[in-house]
Amino acid sequence: MKLWRSLQSGLLGVAVLWSTVSVAAAKDLPDFTELVEKQGPAVVNISTTQTVSGGAANPFAEGDPAYEFFKRFMPQLPKQRDYQTRSLGSGFIISADGVILTNAHVVDGADEITVKLTDKREFKAKLIGADKRTDVAVLKIEASKLPIVTLGDPDKLKVGEWVLAIGSPFGLENTVTAGIVSAKGRTLPDDTYVPFIQTDAAVNPGNSGGPLFNMRGEVIGINSQIYSRSGGFMGLSFSIPIDVAMDVANQLKSNGRISRGKLGINIQEVSKDIAESLGLGAPSGALVVGVEKGSAADRAGLKAGDVILKFDNKPIGASSELPRVVGSTKPGSKVQLQVWRNKASQDVTVTLGEVVDDSAKAKPAAPPKPDALVRIGLQVTELNAAQKRQLDVGFGLLVTSAQGAAARAGVEEGDVIIGVSNETLKSQQQLLLLLERAPKGSVVALLIRRDDSTLYIPVRVPEK
Repeated sequence: MKLWRSLQSGLLGVAVLWSTVSVAAAKDLPDFTELVEKQGPAVVNISTTQTVSGGAANPFAEGDPAYEFFKRFMPQLPKQRDYQTRSLGSGFIISADGVILTNAHVVDGADEITVKLTDKREFKAKLIGADKRTDVAVLKIEASKLPIVTLGDPDKLKVGEWVLAIGSPFGLENTVTAGIVSAKGRTLPDDTYVPFIQTDAAVNPGNSGGPLFNMRGEVIGINSQIYSRSGGFMGLSFSIPIDVAMDVANQLKSNGRISRGKLGINIQEVSKDIAESLGLGAPSGALVVGVEKGSAADRAGLKAGDVILKFDNKPIGASSELPRVVGSTKPGSKVQLQVWRNKASQDVTVTLGEVVDDSAKAKPAAPPKPDALVRIGLQVTELNAAQKRQLDVGFGLLVTSAQGAAARAGVEEGDVIIGVSNETLKSQQQLLLLLERAPKGSVVALLIRRDDSTLYIPVRVPEK
């Protein structure tokens, strides 16, 4: 009997201890309920329709003999018809009179936009403006006294803190998902103007345009993209910082368009080997690999081989940072750059131009036959007059074969060498002389034109 009472007492103690641990653990977990109740009503569902022209009933093109056969003997074929496509997304209200933020891709090409609130009211929305470069769009519905979100400061966001996403994944309205901030300042392909916030909050098709909240109930981003091999969530979600989105939204509301500063240069990352070849102490900054004629950079005297270390006193740690700070600066502004040139730092003042639509770039002509073998494993031949005009260069050496050190570094057949380190090539002899003078084991940076892009490729001179 005493043994049984002792056992009962022990079990009771374990139960009390387990209950205490469970309560403590529960207190440590984030509670999103109050946030959702307060901010959820300002999140909206967005649906769009777009009219698309159907294909012709006659499966053959005009001019094909079979086209006339179908036209004459099968008149009962249905005529061409239009059909409608529908898409779903999310958004959130930023002013009580009905201004809404969402993604540009959510409303791209839409003939009709419908906004549905959490109280089931529906409104036809007007597109105020959209910017595809940042994927931000502004809508307006005719309503008043609407619930609005509270905006936060993405700069205060810390990696590892909890965040919450609300949206309509796969049309499931007002779905709440949570996660943490995985990284900040992410650069994605073709998205040079947005320093994305990466999270592991579950985001799926339909979440696009919805808000990302911090634990204080403030919107710190717009859910925009996911990385996925399957089309569904895989733990990698990307959001546009709300300060970037609001800058775009304010310009769209005021001017109906976005005005961005432009330098007029092509850049690439500064690798360790390139930094060594240019005498730069650390691999940082943005390496200039091309300057557009007549651009702000050209007027200021920037040239290929320069490394931009600072823009308006803001350090440029990586090349991806430069387009963001330039794009966010007003065209016509005078800005001071800190530039690394000829193994020394110097200041350059530039008056920014304005971003316009990209124009088509010339492509090199078919490569001529091999001509010469250079020290690092290249066979090259000089461009003819027509090819130089097409590429808009004074001189260039077309690579007809790449082997050895050059091939290992990434030089390819069809590349055009237009410079070495800070020097613009004017002859093949100049290249040979520079390579002969380069110490064994050192790095020589070749300025290469490849298709419609320009880049530096660091080639290490063989020891033997």
